[in-house]
Amino acid sequence: MKILLKNRGLKTEKEVSEFLNPKNPADFTAKDLGIDEKEVKKAVGRIKKAIKNNEGIIVYGDYDADGICATAILWETLYELSGKSKNILPYIPERVSEGYGLNCESISKIKDQRSNLGLIITVDHGITAAEKIKYASELGVDVIVCDHHQVGKEKPKCTAVIHTEKICAAAISWFLSKEIIKNFPNCQLLIANYLDLVAIATIADLEPLVGINRSFVKFGLESLRKTTRCGLLAIFEEAGLKKEEIDTYHVGYIIGPRLNAMGRMEHALESLRLLCTNSCDKAKDLAEKLGLTNKERQLLTEETVKQAKLLIAGIEGVLPKFLVVDSDQYEEGIIGLVAGKLVEEFHRPAVVISRGEKYSKASARSINGFNIIEAIRAQSDLLVDSGGHPMAAGFTIETVKINLLKQRLIKGAEKQITGEMLNKTLKIDMELPLPAVSLNLWEEIKKLQPFGLGNPEPSFSSKAMVKSFRTVGSDSKHLKLSLALITNCSIANCFSAIAFNMGNLAEKLEIDQKVEIAYNLSLNIWNNTQNIELKIKDIKWPNSKT
Repeated sequence: MKILLKNRGLKTEKEVSEFLNPKNPADFTAKDLGIDEKEVKKAVGRIKKAIKNNEGIIVYGDYDADGICATAILWETLYELSGKSKNILPYIPERVSEGYGLNCESISKIKDQRSNLGLIITVDHGITAAEKIKYASELGVDVIVCDHHQVGKEKPKCTAVIHTEKICAAAISWFLSKEIIKNFPNCQLLIANYLDLVAIATIADLEPLVGINRSFVKFGLESLRKTTRCGLLAIFEEAGLKKEEIDTYHVGYIIGPRLNAMGRMEHALESLRLLCTNSCDKAKDLAEKLGLTNKERQLLTEETVKQAKLLIAGIEGVLPKFLVVDSDQYEEGIIGLVAGKLVEEFHRPAVVISRGEKYSKASARSINGFNIIEAIRAQSDLLVDSGGHPMAAGFTIETVKINLLKQRLIKGAEKQITGEMLNKTLKIDMELPLPAVSLNLWEEIKKLQPFGLGNPEPSFSSKAMVKSFRTVGSDSKHLKLSLALITNCSIANCFSAIAFNMGNLAEKLEIDQKVEIAYNLSLNIWNNTQNIELKIKDIKWPNSKT
């Protein structure tokens, strides 16, 4: 355990104690979260005034899982505190027609529909929307910005700016809601109940699960496993999940993608409705819709990735250190996913552009060590707008300027990205003799959960002998093995192992072959019997290059 903790940068007793015993999010102060306390007080004061005067309030969110969860938390809080006033409404923009963040036409439309509109609260955007905020002000509407994206040249001038890059937007909404509730002494709302949504958002938005975010996710997962929220229960049922077993994997690969799918393919308002509905029947129908839409999204993503890889295959000479692909066939809603897949495949930053007649939308993903939002903003003279994080960003550009942008990005990357940064490496915590793999070791490793970005599952390497193997799954994509200690290789002493997406290695393996494996541990429960299974990440054997 000492080695695993040290590998995670935890050296002192205090650091170890804080990691193994995360602080309850209820105890976090504005300073802990990197939020300006004065801005919080201004925001709370303005919100109290709006509720007291029955002003129209719009919680203006975003169409991804973080934005949806952030909107649900803040809107539900204000809705309850106002006595369920119809003056308080959530708003999620439609990705293609309205785009990301505030939109002047949308602000105007909302104001026309609700003459008493006095306050817009942005969640998961707004930090770079100075012109749109100015437009809202001209219409007599105040704006409070709640955002965690990187600040542009300056912060917008508005009623209050609740900003930090330490946490996701849903965590900001949660903290602001907590501070608002303090000013309503008769309120029966339990802010801890919203930690389930904060956990989903933190994991889905790929926040590093260390420090503050580790606390939010650890306590949030506990809340998620006990949730009574109809929408979440419906997702669990539709996806075949057991509530009490949900962890970061289920959130990141099953729950989060379903919430994101509506914003990518149709309208994210349906995801928000699912989270907020009190009707279990309605939740069931919406969950089924999300599940089907997510399957459509998966198929479209796979097809678009194939098309993008064909474009990359056609690049002459050495593959550039920065990949930029564009097409008028790319659906805007899935280009971020495609960029992520290209980064996985080629291990270099990637921009995927959905080419439009006059304007084009782009999404970018990066590798460790390369700040992609800085690289993009360095070309701001070519862009209509941009926003994002060091690892993920998006922008709008005039279509006629795409080729020039491509040249600049590639040229800049050649200077900034080293060959070492492009090398894909597999980090191993330690070499482990197979006999050391046990339920006791698993129990120790569990103390390091929740796992995710910034706190990966411990990885081990061991020497072993192959006693049996077979392909499993659709199209024989996966590899199932029995592995034994080389010096004691009887079937009775075998360890079960699974190698996902490595079915192609079956033709290279032989019985009684000596191999070296890199793996994580997982717990299998079958017929009330617990067994440790090895999740293979890589296999090497004499003269192999895998």
